[in-house]
Amino acid sequence: MNTHRIRVGIDVGGTFTDAVAVDATTLELLGQVKVPTSHHHEDGVAHGIVEALDRLLEQTGCAPADVAFLAHGTTQATNALLEGDVATVGLIGIGTGPAAVLTRRLASFGKLELTPGKRLPLAYAHVTDPQDTASVRSAVEQLKGEGAQVLVASQPFSVDRPEGEQTVLDAARPYGLPMTAAHEITSLYGLHKRTRTAVVNAAILPRMLATADLVDASITKAGVTAPLMVMRCDGGVMALGEMRRRPLLTVLSGPAAGVAGALMQERVSEGVFLETGGTSTDISVVRRGKVAVRHATILGKTSYLSALDVRTVGVGGGSMVRIGEGRVTGVGPRSAHIAGLPYACFASPDQLRDAKVDTVRPMDGDPTDYAVLDAAGGRFAVTMTCAANALGRVPEGDFAHCDPESARAAIAPLAAMLGTDVATAATRILDAGIAQVKTVVDAMIRDYRLDKDTAVLVGGGGGAASVTPHLARTSGMEGRIARHNEVISPIGVALALVREQVERIVPGATQEQILAVRAEAERAVVAQGAAAEGVEVEVTVDPQTSTVRAVATGATELRTQDRSHRADDTERLRAAAASLKTDPATVHVLAGTAAHTVYGTETRRRLRPTRRPIRIVDVDGVVRHHAADARVETTTVAGAPEVLARLVGESTSYGDGGVRAPALRLLLGSRIADLSGVLDPQPLLALARSELRARAADEPVVAVLEVRS
Repeated sequence: MNTHRIRVGIDVGGTFTDAVAVDATTLELLGQVKVPTSHHHEDGVAHGIVEALDRLLEQTGCAPADVAFLAHGTTQATNALLEGDVATVGLIGIGTGPAAVLTRRLASFGKLELTPGKRLPLAYAHVTDPQDTASVRSAVEQLKGEGAQVLVASQPFSVDRPEGEQTVLDAARPYGLPMTAAHEITSLYGLHKRTRTAVVNAAILPRMLATADLVDASITKAGVTAPLMVMRCDGGVMALGEMRRRPLLTVLSGPAAGVAGALMQERVSEGVFLETGGTSTDISVVRRGKVAVRHATILGKTSYLSALDVRTVGVGGGSMVRIGEGRVTGVGPRSAHIAGLPYACFASPDQLRDAKVDTVRPMDGDPTDYAVLDAAGGRFAVTMTCAANALGRVPEGDFAHCDPESARAAIAPLAAMLGTDVATAATRILDAGIAQVKTVVDAMIRDYRLDKDTAVLVGGGGGAASVTPHLARTSGMEGRIARHNEVISPIGVALALVREQVERIVPGATQEQILAVRAEAERAVVAQGAAAEGVEVEVTVDPQTSTVRAVATGATELRTQDRSHRADDTERLRAAAASLKTDPATVHVLAGTAAHTVYGTETRRRLRPTRRPIRIVDVDGVVRHHAADARVETTTVAGAPEVLARLVGESTSYGDGGVRAPALRLLLGSRIADLSGVLDPQPLLALARSELRARAADEPVVAVLEVRS
């Protein structure tokens, strides 16, 4: 039943602001609008956000009160750093003796280069005793005199003893400057990296605060009562209040929105997402149903900011073809957009009349080998989109689709010059374009140990059809273009879950300490509006770095999807068999819950142990987890502690590398609780018990274990 409640996602780009409305029950796209991004309006980008929302509500016939969820993603923080448009940071170092030597070195952050020739504006002051209010205020006055617009307090070991930083900020509060403490940005050790992350966060804080206030006021004035959320760089969203504290989390959030859309809408469990625009392709990984993240590099230095691992290649739908010595020598990085030229394939036959191939230098300093057509209708660029359309790779209804005859007419003059036919010339163009993309995709598949036989390529963005289909053909991988690929980013914003990550360095962490980190992450997402009943927490313990990491995700409402289609038993079996690359007759149901079914088969190998690969398939027929060799057992919540203790005990390995508990996942209700990040058996079992807490004793539980070598 349609509740007429909608989820709204707004993606603020450099040129356009895209907005979508998604049915809150079925998660189907109901409407989409595009407006120019209002950089130069007195209300800044807030004006464009409200304009997009107004048009979206009008298009869908919904009222502001119908908005159940509203989130926006923005490039503002990224652009501020790229353009050097940041505030002057006043850094207060704290410490005496050896600690003072360490903190005084932090003044070197004033040498961080934002753009060529422009450094991060920073003023430094030192206090030896944070309890000395007069000394602190003297330091603040010194920094204000040097132009500081925002304050950061940093002290060695503040992760364990934050009182000094907090006392300094309390003393500085009367001066009315925005401020932050280094321990509030990250709880990881490493004074230099922790402070650098906090300083970069502070540099964009005043600008982001001003925008947040304008957007919040504008949305409230528009009558929307749903809390405003903001896209994070790790694929989740956060409450506006959290963004006010840590705006750095919005850096690199643009690519994260796209992969979030692929994860939620396309329900990818293992694969590579390629978001292709006019000029470039952002490449990221989904592994075991989760976005791949890592500590980001900002201003040329590693930070403690956990962001999507995205790698960008300068090839997009508008990338221009380069020629020389009678052959295609390359594609891009210059695009038709930057060169100010129209795509040849979107020209009419009359405009392309008498077309001749020429080469140009699109911008000063570029090579002179970029191919163009000089024709009756003017000058046109030959692009990847032209080639894809000429080969029929762009489906009807796609944002980049054109008349195939026009596309072939656009490629024909170049084909004649190359001494070949249109299809071959178009293929050579796409081959040259995807060569760079394939190199990066292959590297990411290796880095994340994806199974190339089961991983899928998913294309998003307006230029998806120019890259993903041809890459799938040449690589032999399964590939598809995401539904509504041209607005996959705002869809990702609309469907994103509230997310929070808590990291602690805890040498020899006990199960109580691990559970405490887990509980902190869970509380954080609930405080930001996530429904407590639906929160999922993934915990990872890295024994080499002593890092305990908990990532909590949850929706702002309990989602009860009412879809018109659910896969039947036959469809789910076929999906599992296709993923296992075997005959359905050899695949068996091993276990299941109302939401998931575990399918398995056997692989017998000469002189080697038999392997039992499994696939977990959800009710929509989507493979949610792959395992090359797993043990599966069904029990109940009441019986699980004893059963899990036995299974973990039997599957734990001991060796020179230490104790290694099995990778454990529990199928509970509608969830797959992933406990695979914990290697120590006792904390693993403690986390399992925490997942079972507050559930009915007779509820079924399926345990899936993979023995680690």
